Amino acid sequence: MRRLDVPPLMVSDAGNSNHPAISSLNCPPFIAVEGCREHLGVHWCDKRRSISEYKPLFPAIDFSFIECDDDVLWEPDIREPNEHLAARGMEFLNWLWTRKEKEIAIVTHSGFLIHTLSAFGNDCHPDVKNEICRPFKNCELRSMVIVDRSMIGSDSSTTDYPGKIPSGVDVPSDVTCINHPDGFSN
Repeated sequence: MRRLDVPPLMVSDAGNSNHPAISSLNCPPFIAVEGCREHLGVHWCDKRRSISEYKPLFPAIDFSFIECDDDVLWEPDIREPNEHLAARGMEFLNWLWTRKEKEIAIVTHSGFLIHTLSAFGNDCHPDVKNEICRPFKNCELRSMVIVDRSMIGSDSSTTDYPGKIPSGVDVPSDVTCINHPDGFSN
């Protein structure tokens, strides 16, 4: 029997978008994470609305990881330093490693990704580091495979996370990045 009583990911005309509702039928989980967002402070476009405003517009999204209804992180007269944004990004990556999912899409702002990825992978091959820190274009989709080699005897590094080695052939990322026609997308 097919379930038709699932809440939509987005209701129709959410935010005056003039867009039809988007179904959540057979969708993976969608989770809102407070720390996975643009620079904080000063710019009003970087201040989020209250969660109570978002929930009716996006009923199938899990907002349970966000503790406060209002945006308590954004400040009107203090811009978050890049180093703090990078640290927040690394906290997000550490949380991400606790997830059971093996394929995860991260939807966020380019500033968050650039500063996070700049703090990540200092022990990567320089070509890989340059590629992951390349500025994002508007609405760009990038794919990355992050492999934890800590379980196979590699030296400790800032990119070693607890986890399991994925099954299958593993081509070193610097070779994949250099040889792939679309850049870093394996």
